[in-house]
Amino acid sequence: MPLADKARPKTFDEVAGQKHLLGEGRPLRKMLESGHYPSLVFYGPPGTGKTTVADIIARQSGRLMHRINATTASLSDIKAALASAGTLAGQGGILLYIDEIQYFNKKQQQSLLEYVEDGRVTLICSTTDNPFFCIYPALLSRSAVFEFKSVPAEEMLPALRRGFAMLCGEYGEKQAEDGIFPLIARSVNGDVRKALSLLENTYFSSDSVLTVETAKELSEMSGLSAGRDGDDHFDCLSALHKSIRGSDPDAAVHYLCRALEGGDITGVCRRLLCAAAEDIGLAAPMAVVVVDACVDAANRVGLPEARLHLSEAAIYLATLPKSNSAYLAYSAALADVSAGLAGPVPRHLQNVHADGVGEEREQGYKYPHNFPNHYVKQQYLPDCLKGKKYYKYGDNRTEQAAKEYHERLTGEKQVDK
Repeated sequence: MPLADKARPKTFDEVAGQKHLLGEGRPLRKMLESGHYPSLVFYGPPGTGKTTVADIIARQSGRLMHRINATTASLSDIKAALASAGTLAGQGGILLYIDEIQYFNKKQQQSLLEYVEDGRVTLICSTTDNPFFCIYPALLSRSAVFEFKSVPAEEMLPALRRGFAMLCGEYGEKQAEDGIFPLIARSVNGDVRKALSLLENTYFSSDSVLTVETAKELSEMSGLSAGRDGDDHFDCLSALHKSIRGSDPDAAVHYLCRALEGGDITGVCRRLLCAAAEDIGLAAPMAVVVVDACVDAANRVGLPEARLHLSEAAIYLATLPKSNSAYLAYSAALADVSAGLAGPVPRHLQNVHADGVGEEREQGYKYPHNFPNHYVKQQYLPDCLKGKKYYKYGDNRTEQAAKEYHERLTGEKQVDK
């Protein structure tokens, strides 16, 4: 049995992290200790205690527990577990724990409703995805939802010490260098299961003393705990974009690294291209061209070399001046179009109309290149939007220079943000 299972907590006080749920006086703990066991949905990153808490609830409630993993279970597995609700063993009700419920389809989830509604089954589901997107709404509405969060490194230390004592008791006494437990805790991105696995590997890779160097080497070999699924991965992509927008190159590289180590080059490239247009925009119009070249090179060479091109792109974007003027202009235009403020295209801008060959009608369009400075004043917006301004120049050097040119050309004073 892996150490992570051997060292699984038996009480709420032993659970690493989740003080917002399981601390003294917190709602979830008070509800369970009062003997009230509703159907529950636990969501959050892997290794944060979702299965452990379900085990503790099962022991505390005294109910018959069935465990199903949705990655491998079928509808017949669900029916077999539900059938026990009518047996002698299930007279007090059964507790059905479904791990990774996001892998169940709508029909599989619907099969649970009848049993949950009449109380024969207390359902506990866990998922690494957002439950409001992956769980059938009727099932979700009958459950209480609780978020599990990544475990801070300092809150993992008791679990690591407990695990080390178990290893020494079962396989022989060894020593551990100072600082090894904090190192392991910091290297696993809030995942207690991974921390205990790393400790176990370090124990069996050491002679009489577990060294920081051995733990560090094994940690680097195991890689980061980022994956391509779940909220944590999409949070990293979101943080990458927001760090670029916030002009923080260090944070941008950090989140870029986490996302790429999870293997998602596609999501990273999409975010970089979006940031180039949405957040740098007209402050540095060539940013899209440069980033597109980096993305193209990254996709041609693939990982791991692609991280060089994408790191360059992320730092480049984070250190450029910022403008969202193009984004705001489109949003303002979209608001009018969505509200029905479109109107006919002015006659002089329409495609050339003809009643027949050689009978083209005069439309009154003035060709700007036939006038001084290639400009002539005429109406371009529909009549219902005449004079409307969508684009407002950003306060960066590039857009202010464009503003000055436009004012000289048209003789109209432009309004800044």
